[in-house]
Amino acid sequence: MDDKNLLLKAFNEAEYRLPGHGKRNVQVLKEALDAVEDTLESDHYGAGQVIEDFQNKMATMLGKETAVFFPSGTMAQQIALRIWCDVKKLKRVAYHPLCHLEIHEEGGLKELHHIESVLLADKDRLIQLEDVRQMPEDIACLLLELPQREIGGQLPEYEELEAISAYCRSKGIKLHMDGARLLEVTPYYQKTAAEISSLFDSVYISVYKGIGGIAGAVLAGESDFIQESKVWKRRHGGDLISLYPYILSADYYFNLRQDKMQQYYREAKELAALYNECHGITTLPEVPVSNMFHVHAHVPKEKLEPVLVEIYKATGVGLTGYLTAAADTSCQYEVSIGDRYAEMPKEKLKAAFQMLDEKLRTLG
Repeated sequence: MDDKNLLLKAFNEAEYRLPGHGKRNVQVLKEALDAVEDTLESDHYGAGQVIEDFQNKMATMLGKETAVFFPSGTMAQQIALRIWCDVKKLKRVAYHPLCHLEIHEEGGLKELHHIESVLLADKDRLIQLEDVRQMPEDIACLLLELPQREIGGQLPEYEELEAISAYCRSKGIKLHMDGARLLEVTPYYQKTAAEISSLFDSVYISVYKGIGGIAGAVLAGESDFIQESKVWKRRHGGDLISLYPYILSADYYFNLRQDKMQQYYREAKELAALYNECHGITTLPEVPVSNMFHVHAHVPKEKLEPVLVEIYKATGVGLTGYLTAAADTSCQYEVSIGDRYAEMPKEKLKAAFQMLDEKLRTLG
């Protein structure tokens, strides 16, 4: 068994695991279905009470005219950008160099829709108003990701966001939000999801990340935009005969967790502080702005892995199931706080971080 599997095995065997809500197993669906009447009829090719009620609820929450459920965020966002390009008769959009569409979708936007991307800002920082002002080319749409996952979940200050929104509207540039984790940033901004969404022409949210459903996404906007998105959804094969297992789980866990985002945010800041007290470790951001952050360890991956395995076995506390080499002398991983963190006994957490600090000091 290689080191990666040893670390994951030790993490899975730990009595307490810090990130997330829990195991993604069939119990997630069973719990959601237990709350539903047996007589509830399924949706049928995008129509029916079960899907329409949920879509209306999400539209209201996001402050938009209407919304549509998609089986994936990848599908939803490519379609959103395609619609705005067609509206503007210009197949060019702008987004961050580490945008999901650029690095995780095998060039889908380019190959399927022949849309050109303009990459704004350096990969290690957020898009700023000046980046948008200085674009050398016209674009149909600007995509902003809140928070910017690949750089630790960083966020622009709200005033910067308002300024970018105002500039885009003055120039006729459509503004789309990759809000996969939108609910998770509402505590930092001290704004509702609808208030944040009002700055954007279209919004996508995930129903499985912070919410913790099975899979799926919601795209919201004005009625004409959403009606067009439904046409493209059918073209993409997204109108499955029924999507109710995804919708019911999304609705159940949305109701369960929508009011916990402040708790997750507070706990993320608490956990990041513990990491930053350890020798040779920093978090990005140093103080989280949502329930997620990145942990950067200034030791090689092959040296940290056995240390973590030892800590997990000694304390019963699992910090992560993977490490990514950032350079020859450092590694990193992502942390997202969910329901699990509150179940962690504080004395065990303290013991795990004390041991981590001591072990890292011996590595130099």
